[in-house]
Amino acid sequence: MTATDAFQKIRLVRIAHVFYKHKDPKTATQFLHDFGFTEEKSIGNKTYFRGYGSQPFVVCIEAADDTAWGGACFEVESEADLQRAATQLPAEAKATPIYDLVDAPGGGRAVTFYDPVDGFPFHLVYGQTKVEPRDPNFPVSRVNYPAEKNRPVNKFLRFEKRPAPVHKLGHFGMCVTNFAKCYEFYSTHFNFHPSELVHDEAGVNHTVFFRLDRGADQVDHHIFFLYEGPASHVHHTSYETHDFDTQVLGHDWLREKGYKNCWGVGRHVMGSQIFDYWFDPAGFILEHYVDGDLLNMTEPTHNTMEKDAHLHVWGPDVPPTFMV
Repeated sequence: MTATDAFQKIRLVRIAHVFYKHKDPKTATQFLHDFGFTEEKSIGNKTYFRGYGSQPFVVCIEAADDTAWGGACFEVESEADLQRAATQLPAEAKATPIYDLVDAPGGGRAVTFYDPVDGFPFHLVYGQTKVEPRDPNFPVSRVNYPAEKNRPVNKFLRFEKRPAPVHKLGHFGMCVTNFAKCYEFYSTHFNFHPSELVHDEAGVNHTVFFRLDRGADQVDHHIFFLYEGPASHVHHTSYETHDFDTQVLGHDWLREKGYKNCWGVGRHVMGSQIFDYWFDPAGFILEHYVDGDLLNMTEPTHNTMEKDAHLHVWGPDVPPTFMV
């Protein structure tokens, strides 16, 4: 038995939050307000933003000399998982000792490590204190179909023009320079499980959409994706909002504020969610999504040839700025 075979997987529960470094934090902060986040706390050079769910924060912006991706953080099941990460990950992951999150909303303890191929940061957290969910005052939308009328007579749907309130962080994705090595690392050391694998004509995989192996529990179709490219970078981070009306109201809000749409609105195939991608002022891509698939471990991995791996079933054509 090799050391890899003997490794007890680090058990992830959910994706918790992401970090961005911005040399212009003021414009980045305004974008996040317009995207549907609420500013929760500002201390030192860091500003924390939450959604309306129970997570203490979902995005942290750090004022910095250079704009950069600061990594994603996943909640783990136990402090023992943090200890395994700190002491048993391969040396090239450069895992830190366990440290306390002193200033972050929700507190907790954490470990940071670095992707062994491309060096991007990755974080794990345990012991965060949840917060009370907020009520975004969404209207109750009962849809009338041709042969099924669900909205009572003399009742109306009336919507408020505003940003699309973010509920939670759903997933993020990375472009990596060695897909096979990254896939082996994350699938060996964590409870990531491939929902979809995309391969070329030679049968070589170059894209994966990972969900979490939580047994019979239902989880999002993907929480982390990887694909191979010439230079490593974060592709996008993705945030769930309430429903299609909320999403399109948010689309119009961002458009009227003068932000640049990346791609959307449309419906994905893998994951099924309705998507809407936007560039923030620094060029990072953030997505609003609704109506994604839920899976558990009774669903097998789907393997798809690249030419058949259509990204959307309706919506605008895929722009060249998306496939980077």
